[in-house]
Amino acid sequence: MVEFWWSYAWPTLWIVIQILFLVVPLLIVVAYLTYAERMVIGFMQLRMGPNVVGPFGLLQPFADALKLMTKELIIPTGANRVVFLMAPMLTFVLAMVGWAVIPVSEGWVISDINVGVLYLFAISSLGVYGIIMAGWASNSKYPFLGALRSAAQMVSYEVSIGFVIITVLLAVGSLNLTDIVLAQKNVWFFIPLLPMFIVFVISALAETNRAPFDLPEAEAELVTGYNVEYSAMAFALFFLGEYANMVLMSGMTVILFLGGWLPPFDITILNWIPGVVWFSLKVSLILFVFLWVRATLPRYRYDQLMRLGWKVFLPLSLGWVVITAGAIVIFDWYPGIVN
Repeated sequence: MVEFWWSYAWPTLWIVIQILFLVVPLLIVVAYLTYAERMVIGFMQLRMGPNVVGPFGLLQPFADALKLMTKELIIPTGANRVVFLMAPMLTFVLAMVGWAVIPVSEGWVISDINVGVLYLFAISSLGVYGIIMAGWASNSKYPFLGALRSAAQMVSYEVSIGFVIITVLLAVGSLNLTDIVLAQKNVWFFIPLLPMFIVFVISALAETNRAPFDLPEAEAELVTGYNVEYSAMAFALFFLGEYANMVLMSGMTVILFLGGWLPPFDITILNWIPGVVWFSLKVSLILFVFLWVRATLPRYRYDQLMRLGWKVFLPLSLGWVVITAGAIVIFDWYPGIVN
């Protein structure tokens, strides 16, 4: 009887163990990404970042977490309590479940499905619902305006992201993320598809509501926008969800354009380094770009944001899809086809 039960329980237990091995380091990365952002921006602006709590301020994320966990959760009188509380949970959960199909090294993936790209695109598209729910349920004009801005912004740039992903899929011939990485053994896709790489990185900034596209949470006119009525752990979940989305979009960028876990050169000494280390280094590089942009560029006006998405990125990405498809058909040219 025990053996019969164990044969059914072990697969479920193994999946739970895999999830914990992925989620726990991811939460630590998200916590220290907030620390890294404050330090990087501090150095770029010639001032000190957090340096009091712990050596070099390394315990600052834990101090912030303790502060948020011990604060009182205040729910506005006119708010829809259920939707108000579900919104930050949805935002955080969606940022986590996207990692189920991300291969951090060869064979290191929770679910190696053949439609991994579609899964990621669907998860990223659902992210706007958490923000819309928060803006509506708060029963306040500033969160509602922030939610409307976010909906329009994310829908606008998801169109460009979709065409960029189609360009990569044309070059690979597969929707499987592991196949996309293996197709870049000879050349990383950011070289032949450089314009699409740039469009994808900029669109990722807009998709995650990061500067210079952080209009949904503009402090000057919307008092932080959709999350203005949130406090304590509800606010922390929005905060963690945003940073987890940054890590997820950086992971997608690495998978689609920077060769995933593959080393930059096929040299024996580089091949000795584990694939997860290469993946982590590349993700860290893209995350540094996110932080660098925030420290450097001013916020766009909303009309500039929409013009860039619809009048520049959409025609460019659509045209590049046509050019890539034409090159593949006419010249039988594949940047990295999987055999």
